[in-house]
Amino acid sequence: MTTVFDPVDLSGTQLANRIALAPMTRSRAGEGGTATDLTVTYYTQRASAGLLITEGVQPSVVGQGYPTTPGLHSAGQVASWRRVTDSVHAAGGRIFAQIMHAGRIGHPVLLPDGLVPVAPSPVAAPGQIYTHEGPKDFVTPHELTEAEIRATVDDFATAARNAVEAGFDGVELHAANGYLIHQFLAPNTNLRTDAWGGSEQARTRFAVEVVKAVVAEIGAERTALRISPGNPYNGIEEPEPDALYTALVAELEPLGLAYLHVLEAVGIRELTLALRKRFSGTLVLNVHSDGPTGPGHHTVIDDGTADLISYGALFLANPDLPARLKAGGPFNTPDPSTFFGGDAKGYTDYPALDAV
Repeated sequence: MTTVFDPVDLSGTQLANRIALAPMTRSRAGEGGTATDLTVTYYTQRASAGLLITEGVQPSVVGQGYPTTPGLHSAGQVASWRRVTDSVHAAGGRIFAQIMHAGRIGHPVLLPDGLVPVAPSPVAAPGQIYTHEGPKDFVTPHELTEAEIRATVDDFATAARNAVEAGFDGVELHAANGYLIHQFLAPNTNLRTDAWGGSEQARTRFAVEVVKAVVAEIGAERTALRISPGNPYNGIEEPEPDALYTALVAELEPLGLAYLHVLEAVGIRELTLALRKRFSGTLVLNVHSDGPTGPGHHTVIDDGTADLISYGALFLANPDLPARLKAGGPFNTPDPSTFFGGDAKGYTDYPALDAV
């Protein structure tokens, strides 16, 4: 029986185990959206994971959705991430950059030069977003034109090339949690009637075009996709996600991607299993539960539901999580008050087992 502690071949990248660090926004980037000394420490501390997936990294200036998040669209950003990847590799780890365009999730005060958030359709997200000026209502985004859609696809490809230049082992394209690619997929945020919206096939087009552009740039073995079917986060409404995501995975299957990362929403395990059957490559699963993915959830590896399991808050609070899982604990408790922004507190100061 395969266990979570067994190694796995990820399209030619050898992983020491089947435990992944889930991508988590930490809002601690340096000036100009760069990785910092603390970023280096944070990821290196967690290098015993089979796979590290970074926080969302914007592929362009307008792709930024939150304060103090990093990018991969400038030379300075690329150089700063090289320090992270070199350190992780020296510690024996493997690391993918998650490329995340926030789309309508953002605010003009976070963007320079009069830019406004963009989206497939001019539909504002419900609620507010935190900014350095305090909470702000989401604004109605600019509807992307055909030419702007093509340019955005190019931005993803360029960011992927920058990621490889920065030393990453690959990239994960963020098509989950209500951000831009997900906005194209969802029927309540994509109201287009052109070739980029309307039918389910048309709504999958942007995701497919982005994936294909990145594959052409860096190779399928370095390209992955994260999806969250039926996830209502950030105002997404997908009451019947099965047909669309089945069609999406069917289109991507021939490409030979490094992995498909499924973030489970409530009640979609049957769809997860259906996607597992249709996708012949590596499946990474972020398990749905009433709370954070916990130490008991790695049974999805034992029963073959997934090939890797990704941990979020539990890995955030336990930098040596693989060792703790093997030992059966104890586990540090995550402190939500320090999840976003700040300094080393709640970022790099969680103790390892040998320090407890």
